[in-house]
Amino acid sequence: MSELHSLQTAKALLPGQPFEGIFVLRKKVTKTARNGAPFLMIELGDKTGSCGVTVFSDSAVFPVLAEEIFEGAIVRVAATVDAYQGRFAPRIGTVEQVNAEELPSEVLGNLVETAPEDAAAMWEELQSMIAAIPHAGLRGVVESVFAEIGETFRTSSAAVAMHHAYRHGLLEHTLHMARAARALLPVYPEIDPSLALAGILLHDTGKTIEYTQGLVTKRTRSGILQGHVVLGYQMVRKHGLINKLSPDLLERLEHIVLSHQGELEWGAAAMAATPEAVFVSMVDNLDARMGMVQRVLRNAASGEEFSDYLPGLKAPVLLTPPPTAEV
Repeated sequence: MSELHSLQTAKALLPGQPFEGIFVLRKKVTKTARNGAPFLMIELGDKTGSCGVTVFSDSAVFPVLAEEIFEGAIVRVAATVDAYQGRFAPRIGTVEQVNAEELPSEVLGNLVETAPEDAAAMWEELQSMIAAIPHAGLRGVVESVFAEIGETFRTSSAAVAMHHAYRHGLLEHTLHMARAARALLPVYPEIDPSLALAGILLHDTGKTIEYTQGLVTKRTRSGILQGHVVLGYQMVRKHGLINKLSPDLLERLEHIVLSHQGELEWGAAAMAATPEAVFVSMVDNLDARMGMVQRVLRNAASGEEFSDYLPGLKAPVLLTPPPTAEV
């Protein structure tokens, strides 16, 4: 097997240099140019990140990608380094689908991006967060939900593309929010700690139903028709009733789930209207945005000054660290 590049190492090559790598075809969309000719917009990815590639109908690889290779496939790509509007956009010379069973374990392991923290340690810490919820009724609801979805929750992505969009991303995002909440709660005595922590631990549990698990994260039928906010609300309501949580507390907990997206146009079913719901929504937004920053810093190629434009931040990210202040 010839030397294979990750996307991170390929991005560090000079324009015009050839490279070869094995990637996951994460996305493929067919579009039509102004002249009526079809073209493909594809996304290639591995554990170091992803990149977009435009494949026009006059390319030798267009028929193969258009008709024979589908989203979620593993592909061997030979390409040349190129850029479009300042972004890494390689020109593909050849592409072929690869059977996962034929790949060495180390190559297969390099295809799936995972959270940088150890998943087992994160899961153990999350269990300690659940056990530390002071209110017995709220703690019981959280324990009941995780007894149902725990195995899926541990591995699930938190998104298709926006933030923590990788294996164990949902676990990482939720745990980071809980850590932030513990630090911030003493600043806001108006917030009930049990309700806020329970809301944080449960706010995105609907994503275990919304997304598929595998090399590529996609939305399920229920995810498309209902979305994780509604799915999470249904789950919390079911387990709240099973655990006989008081109607007032259950409604407040449901409200956190229904409003955590922050804005109606972002998918919230209601605007946050309790101290705990406002708090959870803001902590969620903070960690989602910082998760985007952490990911681009982690996956940046050496020598890059700015990341690509991030839709979630509406800006690129400056990748170079600030100069260390002399004491």
